[in-house]
Amino acid sequence: MNDANELDLVAVRAFLGDKLAGFDSEITATKFAHGQSNPTFLIETKAGKYVLRRKPPGILLKSAHAVDREFKVQSALSATPVPVAKMHLLCEDETIIGSAFYVMDHVIGDTYDDPSMPQLSTTARGAVVAEMGRVLAALHNVDPAQVGLADYGAPGDYCGRQIKRWSKQYYDSETGAISDMDRLIVMLNERLPQDDGQRTLVHGDYRLDNLIIKSGGTKIRAVLDWELSTLGHPFADLASVIMQWQMPHGAEGRGLAGIDRAAFGLPSDQEFVDRYCGARGIDRIQDFGFYLGFCFFRMAAVLQGVKKRALDGNASNPKKAISLGAHVPAFAAAGLRALKQD
Repeated sequence: MNDANELDLVAVRAFLGDKLAGFDSEITATKFAHGQSNPTFLIETKAGKYVLRRKPPGILLKSAHAVDREFKVQSALSATPVPVAKMHLLCEDETIIGSAFYVMDHVIGDTYDDPSMPQLSTTARGAVVAEMGRVLAALHNVDPAQVGLADYGAPGDYCGRQIKRWSKQYYDSETGAISDMDRLIVMLNERLPQDDGQRTLVHGDYRLDNLIIKSGGTKIRAVLDWELSTLGHPFADLASVIMQWQMPHGAEGRGLAGIDRAAFGLPSDQEFVDRYCGARGIDRIQDFGFYLGFCFFRMAAVLQGVKKRALDGNASNPKKAISLGAHVPAFAAAGLRALKQD
């Protein structure tokens, strides 16, 4: 079993037949188009629908594709105000289907790839974005120790450690020199802010298309894709939202650049940041440009890894992976521009 686009249903059924309802008879699997990092499948059984998320097969970068961490953090958040899918089972035995995997509830709702959400009313767009801010603040207000996640990340210097980690990941998967990326890494290390002691749960890739919204409504039913989650600095999570919005509008960039946000009922970057700060009871964020540049850097490193896996034959969707990898230079350049902001 070595193809990320396939799933050995015989093995899945044999392993889960006496563990989860519905797996003791015929099951079907449909691969989701999203989930470039960890292949994700809709599993339909006689008892209902589940979602199976697995590590990709093949040789992987160290510490990447940590489905065990995804399972742990979502399980821990189940009793908090942060909406997550119900976790059912984690299998770390790679002999079952060729890699570790977990099974969770299939959450019904709407997902939006385009942050301008043209299919919604002006009022609904604003409500969805307000809900995004509310849930992000709720995540950062969770006490990790209270939910059993005190050891979910290393102590202190989150940004420094992340820059070191993702620089290594980037150079380990480098397929050609990108001068802006080299320069961005140097400048981020030079601009590291003094550790202010903030240490919260962070999602690591918080954006609209990783959220399931109640069908016909505006409330978030589940936050997905927790692969990059850890204990870290909350402003990096906040900056990841702004990073996405600053990208070009359209299917590729999936940003809000050039959009008249007021006409769409959407807040400006600063309005969103101010509301977040209000929800957490904090003052103005100092040197937000650093956190924004950091997010562009990290996403560039992630996309470079996606591209490398495609070239190595281990990508979930090779064609899309190559397309995503082509954006690494743009993210690096955007990171340099972000460092010029306050």
